[in-house]
Amino acid sequence: PLIISGQAEESTDKYYKVNQIIPKLKKAEHYLIDEKAKTASLTDEGIAIMENLLNMENLYDPANIETLHCLNQAVKAHGLFKNEVDYVVKDGEVIIIDEFTGRMMAGRRYSDGLHQALEAKEGVKIENENQTLASITFQNYFRMYEKLAGMTGTADTEAEEFGSIYKLEVLVVPTNQPMIREDYPDVIYRTENEKFDAVIEEIKELYAMKRPVLVGTISIEKSELLSKKLKKSGIKHNVLNAKHHEKEAEIIAQAGQPEAVTIATNMAGRGTDIVLGEGIPELGGLHILGTERHESRRIDNQLRGRSGRQGDMGSSRFYLSLEDDLLRIFGSDKISPLMARLGMEDGQPIEHAMVSKAVANAQKKVEAHNFDIRKHLLEYDDVMNRQREVLYTLRREIINTDNA
Repeated sequence: PLIISGQAEESTDKYYKVNQIIPKLKKAEHYLIDEKAKTASLTDEGIAIMENLLNMENLYDPANIETLHCLNQAVKAHGLFKNEVDYVVKDGEVIIIDEFTGRMMAGRRYSDGLHQALEAKEGVKIENENQTLASITFQNYFRMYEKLAGMTGTADTEAEEFGSIYKLEVLVVPTNQPMIREDYPDVIYRTENEKFDAVIEEIKELYAMKRPVLVGTISIEKSELLSKKLKKSGIKHNVLNAKHHEKEAEIIAQAGQPEAVTIATNMAGRGTDIVLGEGIPELGGLHILGTERHESRRIDNQLRGRSGRQGDMGSSRFYLSLEDDLLRIFGSDKISPLMARLGMEDGQPIEHAMVSKAVANAQKKVEAHNFDIRKHLLEYDDVMNRQREVLYTLRREIINTDNA
């Protein structure tokens, strides 16, 4: 939702106190993490330990409700949120990373004490909690416009949501030039290490040909891990992520030149044409190498769309592993037995239409899950929205009366 907030005056000491205790808890024994639902909760054993460490008789006593809230947020901060994936620490601040654009969202903060729990976890100054003064979902905000339209290169996969929520039709505009980019089937490995070894080998081959390659990663953490592996292999490259965003224009300007190797998160030159250097079209154009599938097909399509623009030559391929978040949480129950049945050896990949279909189904499952969450949130907000309209109408009448 869109939120207008103001600072609360509550003490932040409780977050420091609770944060010192969290490392004493063991995952699965004292707390449970549901990555699919993105929730964290204490077990009975965890509650008993907390009551003992905090010298409390009953953690669920109404008098201890604030401590319980801090505790739940601290467990969530430690169990679900990762530095250089969900946020970065810069200049003594915890800054959120937008999972879709890969950019830092300075000034934006998590609500309900979660941001304070992250600040305590990272040992930086804890700012006061924000209290919500007014809120509205994006859906109800956009519905306030009499006329609504937009343009994006990746709306087609979300056509159902545009239709059901906004009553908008999605129209696919033909490309200016025929698209001749070649999108190869996904290649899937058992482990992440096997996958990255294969990625490095393909980069070496392309580098030897002097063909430019853009390597897409889903987080800062993974982009820097791959960068270390390339340094060991002696391959010159540029890294573009939220920590190096000030060099974005310069890095993107060079990404289509001979021998250019660019490792980037989702922010890589979105909406810009990467200009190919002399002789590059003859080598096959810019090659896109995805190292993991995103929850949303839109983001994968945006990565692929960095190549083959304006009728240029280009190609793309995704390298995956059963340890990737998407497959581990949503898809490996079908793919892992398939690899076992085929007797796959270490380092041996699968490249099959059935695998690509299973991955696409996993993504559709996540998108449907996230759509359901947004739809249910909107159903709740629709009730509040009627009250909001009455209140704001009354407020405007009072303001206009005073002005008169």
